[in-house]
Amino acid sequence: MRFQSPVDENVLALFIASRVLTGENQFWREGINHARRWNEETGGLDVPYSAMVGEEGNFPLGKWLSDRRTEHSAGELMRHRVEMLDALGMIWSVSDARFEAGLDWARVWAKGHGGSLAAPARASVGGYAIGTWLSELRAAAAVPAGEPGSLAPERRAALEEIDPWWCPAWPITWQRAYAATRLWWLDSDGLVNWTTLPEDTVYEGEQLGRWVKAQRAGWPELEADQRDLLAAIGIAEDQELVAARAAAEAKPKVSRTDRFAQGLAALAQFVAREGHAVVRRPHKEEVESVEAGPGGEEQVVVSHFALGTWLNNQKARRAKLTAGQLAQLAEHGVEWA
Repeated sequence: MRFQSPVDENVLALFIASRVLTGENQFWREGINHARRWNEETGGLDVPYSAMVGEEGNFPLGKWLSDRRTEHSAGELMRHRVEMLDALGMIWSVSDARFEAGLDWARVWAKGHGGSLAAPARASVGGYAIGTWLSELRAAAAVPAGEPGSLAPERRAALEEIDPWWCPAWPITWQRAYAATRLWWLDSDGLVNWTTLPEDTVYEGEQLGRWVKAQRAGWPELEADQRDLLAAIGIAEDQELVAARAAAEAKPKVSRTDRFAQGLAALAQFVAREGHAVVRRPHKEEVESVEAGPGGEEQVVVSHFALGTWLNNQKARRAKLTAGQLAQLAEHGVEWA
């Protein structure tokens, strides 16, 4: 064969294999040539289904490759064609290829976050949406095995190899806070006194101090595995905090109607003293109430009612107030009522 100008040896080999030796049809030749160009330009054959290529942009390379996958899975694609596509880096399973790519980025994320995959939904690494990828896999992991959309066991195992707690039974927000707490502990060489950690401590964007206190106070409500994770970094139950939390939860909750009555009483007191109902938002009204003491005796308790905030809230939800409530506010000089 003679050529008027130099010819790339790879192009020549492909030309001979497809046209001379096997007598391929024109559509196949077009497809394999476009696949070769795509591979040379991008380094792979991860081609979107809708991709159109060629000088006039009228060759459906994405669909062409998809059709070849269908033929291959049905055992209808000739062996020499399989070999030609393999030589170009053909991706026979797009799903598997994308999972492997995501897994590579998951390793990168975990390496930078203490081995944890508790990434926020909007997290990205190297431009890759790792947060979205992990969220979709957690959703698949929640689907019972064997049902459509469930996560394949081998994929679950691959993720657990990176982080055993990538998909915990508890909220991922808890796992994320734990991961930040563990990093704090590691950065401190394990020399942390959790009982004296200030509540306003913030680390890696997490309210570390408040979170640790909440775990020590809510210890009985945690799963056994959560307790083990906390114990591994020196966090333990605080019985005083547990008791205080139980006592607070045992107190009867104030109904919305009772809360309105409290606010109205505080407003009446304010108006009687000031002569108007214009209350600044930060203002807290000192009010007295009679409550039963420990021995059953009556005692006067002084508290500070956030009157300014309460009035602003009533105004914001005035459409939900009853006619009677609006009338009571108006009687005390509240103009918007």
